[in-house]
Amino acid sequence: MILLDGVCLINKPKGYTSFDVVNKLRRILGERRIGHTGTLDPQAEGVLVVLLGKATKAMPFLVSHRKEYVAKLKLGVKTDTGDVWGETIETMEMEMQDEERVDAVLRSFIGEYSQIPPMVSAIRVDGKRLYEYARQNKTIERKAREIQIHEIELISIEDEIEFRVVCSSGTYIRTLCEDIAERLGGIGTMSKLTRTKVQEYTLESCQELSTLTLETVRLQSLASVLSHMPKINIDDPTFVYHGKPLKLDMIEEEVLLMYRDEALAVYKKAENGEYRSLRGLW
Repeated sequence: MILLDGVCLINKPKGYTSFDVVNKLRRILGERRIGHTGTLDPQAEGVLVVLLGKATKAMPFLVSHRKEYVAKLKLGVKTDTGDVWGETIETMEMEMQDEERVDAVLRSFIGEYSQIPPMVSAIRVDGKRLYEYARQNKTIERKAREIQIHEIELISIEDEIEFRVVCSSGTYIRTLCEDIAERLGGIGTMSKLTRTKVQEYTLESCQELSTLTLETVRLQSLASVLSHMPKINIDDPTFVYHGKPLKLDMIEEEVLLMYRDEALAVYKKAENGEYRSLRGLW
């Protein structure tokens, strides 16, 4: 039996939910412990970071990474889902504005930005996901959430607006498209979405789900995806297995303990200055 512990980068194809990808990988690889670090809509494509085996224990430390997308915005149409795959609920005549104006509107989103999540989303309200309410034709009041737009740039203007955005985890690009259209003086909906980067992992480093096999799967080490944490090499892991604290002269809140080039545990700084075990990764 082959033990699969690590991170697999998949180019999620259109028409698959993120859970579909996980299920298919379970069949291909024969590994039940599989999870992903960020949902992509079924009609979106691009980078899906999948954790296998022991690497699934690191899930809480990976979901908050910034992400990069390339999206297309169709003006003059509003749908119930925020994308072209939903039902049209409003249309209006809108002329494409000049490149300078569109670029200025895009750049106005850089920084913190208050975003109301769409009804068709996986956020839970009173124990149910919003998309479950949406299926019942119910609209639930949603609280605005502060997200961060780190970079945004115009790629092209033809029939639609194509742009690249680097944003914090939890950003809904469908909602961003609607908000861009509103600042342009009208309505709009997302017509295409590709996630091109998660952390330092790019689309070019992903494997295609259609051709992946147990023999061809490429795994990144857990240490590589936790590269944002300072690494501490230890000679004897016994104290880690026993959950004992560690004294370090460091200012970072979290550190990754390494043993023989493998990620062993995440330790977090306590109020007394000691570092205590937050999560074992063995």
